[in-house]
Amino acid sequence: MTENLSKDQSPSNVDINNGLTAAQVQTAREQYGQNVFKEAAKEPLWVKIKRSLSDVATIILIIAAVISLITSIMQGNGHYFESVLIIAIVIINSVLSIYQEGRAEAALDSLKSLELAEATVKRDGQIKTIPIADIVVGDLMILENGKRISADARLLETTELRVEESALTGESDAIEKDEDFESTSEDALGDRLDRVYRGTAVVNGRGIAQVTAVGMDTEMGKIAGLLGDQQREQTPLQMRLAQLGKRLSVIAIIAALVVIGLGMLNGEPLLTLFMTAVSLAVAVVPETLMIIVTITLALGVQKMAHRHAIVRRLPAVETLGSATVIASDKTGTLTQNKMTVRRVWDAQKNEIFDHEALENDLPDVLKFGALSTNVTKPGEEVVGLPTEIAMVNALGDYPEYEKLQAAYPKVFEIPFNSTRKRMTTVHKVSDGYLAVTKGAFDVLLPKFPENMHHLATDVNERFGSKALRVIAVGAVKLASISEEPTEEEVESNMKLLGLVGIIDPPRPESAEAVAEARAAGIKPVMITGDHVVTASAIAREIGILGDDDRALSGAELHKMSDEELDNNVEHYAVYARVTPEDKIRIVKSWQKRGDVVAMTGDGVNDAPALRSADVGIAMGETGTDVAREASAIVLTDDNFATIVHAVETGRGIYGNIRKTVNFLMSANMSEIVIIVAAMLFGWGSPLIATQLLFINLVADGLPGFALSREPVHDNVMNQKPVSPKASIFANGLAGKIIANVVLFAIPTLIAQWYGIHTGNPELGNTMAFVVLSLTSILHVFNIRSEESMFKVKFSANPMLVMMAALAALLTILLVVIPVTQTLFSFVPLTGMAWLITIVLSLVPNIYWEIVKAFKTNK
Repeated sequence: MTENLSKDQSPSNVDINNGLTAAQVQTAREQYGQNVFKEAAKEPLWVKIKRSLSDVATIILIIAAVISLITSIMQGNGHYFESVLIIAIVIINSVLSIYQEGRAEAALDSLKSLELAEATVKRDGQIKTIPIADIVVGDLMILENGKRISADARLLETTELRVEESALTGESDAIEKDEDFESTSEDALGDRLDRVYRGTAVVNGRGIAQVTAVGMDTEMGKIAGLLGDQQREQTPLQMRLAQLGKRLSVIAIIAALVVIGLGMLNGEPLLTLFMTAVSLAVAVVPETLMIIVTITLALGVQKMAHRHAIVRRLPAVETLGSATVIASDKTGTLTQNKMTVRRVWDAQKNEIFDHEALENDLPDVLKFGALSTNVTKPGEEVVGLPTEIAMVNALGDYPEYEKLQAAYPKVFEIPFNSTRKRMTTVHKVSDGYLAVTKGAFDVLLPKFPENMHHLATDVNERFGSKALRVIAVGAVKLASISEEPTEEEVESNMKLLGLVGIIDPPRPESAEAVAEARAAGIKPVMITGDHVVTASAIAREIGILGDDDRALSGAELHKMSDEELDNNVEHYAVYARVTPEDKIRIVKSWQKRGDVVAMTGDGVNDAPALRSADVGIAMGETGTDVAREASAIVLTDDNFATIVHAVETGRGIYGNIRKTVNFLMSANMSEIVIIVAAMLFGWGSPLIATQLLFINLVADGLPGFALSREPVHDNVMNQKPVSPKASIFANGLAGKIIANVVLFAIPTLIAQWYGIHTGNPELGNTMAFVVLSLTSILHVFNIRSEESMFKVKFSANPMLVMMAALAALLTILLVVIPVTQTLFSFVPLTGMAWLITIVLSLVPNIYWEIVKAFKTNK
């Protein structure tokens, strides 16, 4: 049902001439509240700590540390090194987790900063300046050129009032307001001509408006509420790692039960079995995984910063690489947010000039159209209505405009208003006066000679089909004028000079960036508050709206159920004239399909959808504080193409994280297999918890850190995005890890068997440790590429070579230095033991080189 918006909160007993009384102000404040936004509750530190310690892998480590501590106390040996080391790892991971989370959402604080300004109102018959927070429903606000509007209101009086509402609606052109218009609830915000809204700005004229809503009841307040309502979902990476943690916990429990059961059957002491269970727990948990992932993401942040993308939330780096949909705002993101003259028709020559031709030739229609403006330059920037600035800029530079003003001094003006829809200026020339009129085509057409109507209408339609805003320009030469010229006097017998087509044009790089996104398997979508015709024309020009795509208006969207939208959302590439709530609905609909949505925008109206999207991307130069704070990534150059570069970086980072999982899980899973197999053979575990920690932290950790620096492969943007539902082990990774576990476990068990076979089990255990450690270190070169490790230049990642060499050196020193021998329960190795150990450590590398060679020659 359509509701007339004249029925609003404003009290009906307000004296329009005097405004509210003090008593009415107090009553309104008690009834409707202050003009402030509610502040979201901040999450306390203890909650963040609790969440960081509730991770499955972390719980396993804590249990292992407790068991180790209790066992050491019961044995009375004073060996607390193991439990202290495990707890230290837990603390480090917790601190990194909290740091990664970053600061609490600050979008509401940014909105709240608007409340520090002041507003002008009429109360008790006097004009008063009051803080914005003190405005109440029913107040009479005085609206003036250049001032920001402090609350939602209904217009009572207007004089040439135009309001720039792009921050709220996404429409770049200033809206001409009309107090006689009657808005309905079905009208889009940008179509409610008798309304003004908080956070928008007056760019021309003045007016008086009665406040209808304050605080959270304003359209801006509703956006603040939407920001608070949106819960940030887990990123694909976070979900995959959480899934990995759960799987590891199951493996740990099963392995511990198997080992304890086997041990009890063999009559081993219970304390010994507890220590073995601790070893298994340590073996299961890849202690360095989260640290390496964090470092990998942080390095990605640095790379993206060099390419003009500032990452505010670390997981967003990887998530952007998984994006399947980029939902972009039009104004200021795909377009320049700068009204520009795109086409000019010179009626006298019947010639059309495009924007490139205008650089060499300026027709009279453009010169005199620019002359009939009120553009000024009080400082560094040109000030005026966007369409008028566009015509002045088309002259080349501001001095050209000043020359025109000097050559044709303005002596009189009949200003533009909502009724006339045109503006006329009168200029002094050598032999009289020149009256220039510019305005809406349909209004001026009857004033031109009839023989020009057909031709002018044809050009107007052609300009309109390209979504150009058409301004007609006419002129008449006058021998003299009266002291107060009338419309009839200066707007009769006009000659049609031509038509000027103006639009907010696409950024030059937008079309190429859209094409690159499509090639990468990403669907670009435009979501805007602008008109559907304008949005569709821009979308078609840059390649977003294809032959099989459709455009949908906000009014049509409101009539669709969620089910209808969900079933058809993939067919729409343009969503026009939409509200902030609509944007969230569209984003959610894409997400229901399983898509990873990256949402770009710059206005306050974009903030809720930025928060709701998997990755919110705000514009740094033209974006509002609210949009930036609601986003995960900020573009410092406002360049849509930067998003494509960021996607490439994100995909490379996810590839490196998969390599890290391959590297770490191969060693961790092999540790479990080795311990369980050794127990089955009745040999006892060859590895204790402290040895496993060394392997996980040093032999795996150091090369793993260097994996984060692996360069991005050239073909990464020719691949389809990774599905958010896909396991981190998808695309053959699980099979590779299983093969590695076998390749790691067999040589390690052979080393242990050699010691037992020669009558020296301690020697076998030490050899097993060295084999597993060196095998893991050398494995890092296997996983760099699908090609032979000798075809991948070591110089591409010199850090990897250095870290692998350092890890191998530390492993050898740990075994040969007497102090660490005692601390880690090692014995000295003989020359033959070292030779056997080195040969066994090379087995996985030899195997994978043979496999890669076979695939290459196949």
